[in-house]
Amino acid sequence: MVFQKPPDGGWGWVIVVVSFFTQFLCYGSPLAVGVLYLEWLDAFGEGKGKTAWVGSLANGIGLLASPVCSICVSSFGARPVAIFSGFMVAGGLMMSSFAPNIYFLYVSYGIIVGLGCGLLYTATVTITCQYFDKRRGLALGLISTGSSVGLFIYAALQRELIELYGLDGCLLIVGALSLNILACGSLMRPLESPSSPQPEKMCVDKVPDQYFVYHEKEKTIEENISILEKGYIDEKCVNNVPDCKQDIILNKNVLSSINVNEKDTYKKKVVEQTNFCKQFAKRKWQLYLTYWKETMVLFKNKVFSALFVAILLFDIGGFPPSLLMEDVARSANISEDDYYMPLISIIGIMTTVGKLILGILADFKWVNTLYLYVTTLLMTGVALFAIPFAKSYLTLAMLSGILGFLTGNWSIFPYVTTKTVGIEKLTHAYGILMFFAGLGNSLGPPIVGWFYDWTQEYNTAFYFSGFCVLLGGFLLLLAALPCWNACINQSSKLPPNTYSYKVASNA
Repeated sequence: MVFQKPPDGGWGWVIVVVSFFTQFLCYGSPLAVGVLYLEWLDAFGEGKGKTAWVGSLANGIGLLASPVCSICVSSFGARPVAIFSGFMVAGGLMMSSFAPNIYFLYVSYGIIVGLGCGLLYTATVTITCQYFDKRRGLALGLISTGSSVGLFIYAALQRELIELYGLDGCLLIVGALSLNILACGSLMRPLESPSSPQPEKMCVDKVPDQYFVYHEKEKTIEENISILEKGYIDEKCVNNVPDCKQDIILNKNVLSSINVNEKDTYKKKVVEQTNFCKQFAKRKWQLYLTYWKETMVLFKNKVFSALFVAILLFDIGGFPPSLLMEDVARSANISEDDYYMPLISIIGIMTTVGKLILGILADFKWVNTLYLYVTTLLMTGVALFAIPFAKSYLTLAMLSGILGFLTGNWSIFPYVTTKTVGIEKLTHAYGILMFFAGLGNSLGPPIVGWFYDWTQEYNTAFYFSGFCVLLGGFLLLLAALPCWNACINQSSKLPPNTYSYKVASNA
């Protein structure tokens, strides 16, 4: 398929608008699942750890399945995937309204909605990158705010719908709203040249001769002929047993009627097709080997290894507040009359602000994005340690705003990855890191919920969360210190007898 040059405008701005609303509609409910979490606790009477799996799966399964999502978008295109995923998200939300137990929600809300969100995220990012080149950063930044705005609005919307129509009615209405994703997906027109020929289905008969690199002996040709004859006969025998003998006789008559030249041509085609299959399988195997070799090379980079640990620990510790902050307020016996705004809404709007401000800071040449990211991790750990000391709505609202702003470091994470591994390996490295981010999203809230089930208070849980984030931040800081490179360079320049001299002196 031949693509046009990215227009950096025109219909591309329509793509930005529909991608914004797509992320708004699909991620609004899963990110604001903390409001539903309280209702599920009361409705099913399960433990906090078990109930937290619903929201953590919805937010983590899309990242865990990111390789599958990328394959689907590459194979079918952004528009079909977006429309299909819109049905998944809407259907999963509506099915959740009929959930008889928490295990049903694991599938309907956690897996179906989560996988649909992952597919939609990949589709929106892919088609936006196709339409933009010079303004790609601006376009991606605009569509990424859709999820944060969705978190801000859906937190208040779902609470209001629950009061008016109950939990089941809320999920039905939210699912109906998600059907608007179908309209957004239909506007994701693929960027391809109208004069380009339609892709033809690959036919082995049209394979160029340069692909056939093997030269088989006559013995192999006869074996291939017999294999094809046997496969043809076996297929006929399985599909139509009474006519099996008649087909065998007919097949022999057809083969015997072929003259010598036609038979040689047929044999040559069989050999060519067989060799093409061998070559194709060999190339695929080499691609897999190359992928794993490149992965091992990435993990030899100490900063990348520390970054993957940091992102895993950050999502284990930093994601639970967006899911559990409402329950933290209820556990602190804060009256609903003191609520001026849902805490999750505060996290959502401050995440948007954080993405914009941190993204702007990352564009300054004098700002080291890696150290900026480490700073956000360390500050997040300190804020998590402060949550057990917050006993009023005002202090919880302030901490929610701080955590939301710091969570906006997702906007600079691609910059950090690029600085660590280089632009050539960005796609490969980013896919690996997103997998571990999804793993952290899936494990974080249940772990915090289990801590509450064991201790009947959130203090220990958030101390654990803060420790995880601080540990990841310190490991990344140590790996990124320039003194390591200086020590390596200095040791490599030392003469051969310097090290032995120092050892002898110490002795």
